[in-house]
Amino acid sequence: MSAPQTIAFIGLGNMGGPMAANLVRAGFSVRGFDLNPASLEAAGAEGVAVAGSVLEAAEGAHAVVTMLPAGRPVVEVWSQLAEAVPAGTLLIDSSTIDVESARAAHALADARGCPAIDAPVSGGTGGAKAGTLTFMAGGSDGAFAAAEPILRRMGKSVFHCGAAGAGQAAKICNNMILGISMIGVCEAFALAEKLGLPQQALFDVASVSSGQCWSLTTYCPVPGPVPASPANAGYKPGFAAGLMLKDLRLAQAAAKSAGASTPLGAEAERLYAAFDAGGQGARDFSAIIHMLRGRSEEP
Repeated sequence: MSAPQTIAFIGLGNMGGPMAANLVRAGFSVRGFDLNPASLEAAGAEGVAVAGSVLEAAEGAHAVVTMLPAGRPVVEVWSQLAEAVPAGTLLIDSSTIDVESARAAHALADARGCPAIDAPVSGGTGGAKAGTLTFMAGGSDGAFAAAEPILRRMGKSVFHCGAAGAGQAAKICNNMILGISMIGVCEAFALAEKLGLPQQALFDVASVSSGQCWSLTTYCPVPGPVPASPANAGYKPGFAAGLMLKDLRLAQAAAKSAGASTPLGAEAERLYAAFDAGGQGARDFSAIIHMLRGRSEEP
């Protein structure tokens, strides 16, 4: 019987930790590294072999997955990898970063002779734990074919969106839709309350009518209609408002660079920036309904 494939996982936080744990459960040998000792300890408890550095984690690995908070650390880590890993090592970045940084990381991998994909995710911490994430991948056909079996051990849906950077482009466009639609749903519930329309009545009508959308039917921002939504758990984040703001800012930067007009995306960014500035960035992004009502807490 052959030894299990070794995967290095760099970035073991709220998303990366559960993703690495799912790879362990799928039978991979996973070595992980994170700057946060608590994240390393939690990953170790899930069967991830703890490494003392990026390069120690990557030594002898068939593939390296990075899950980091921004473009700069991704490029910095991939610069280290490009100087150390053998040609042919598969590099996967599942962070949500700007398209230009993603393309810079691809260029580093290409120069080393390493197949690479940018593969950001949708699904939040719940999807990371359950292994039901959606991956949006950019890179060559060959790199995607090599990465897909790994991604499918961490997610339910895997899409090849195009060349280098296309995964990041798909992610920021998708999350711009999400941010805009959540604000629309929240405004509708706030208006319904002013008009004396019960929340359940609005949900019952809109969920089977033209107002139907994921922000309503899966992630309803008021308690009651969707039991699994964060609104029923004190708005404990599945996807924090601060992360939504990050993605909306990435979308606006990309729009500016591409010369695209996104007025609703710009307004969504402004509203989430105000929500975050009010100290609410750690709450679920659906909690913005409180700000739109003109108060900070649920009555």
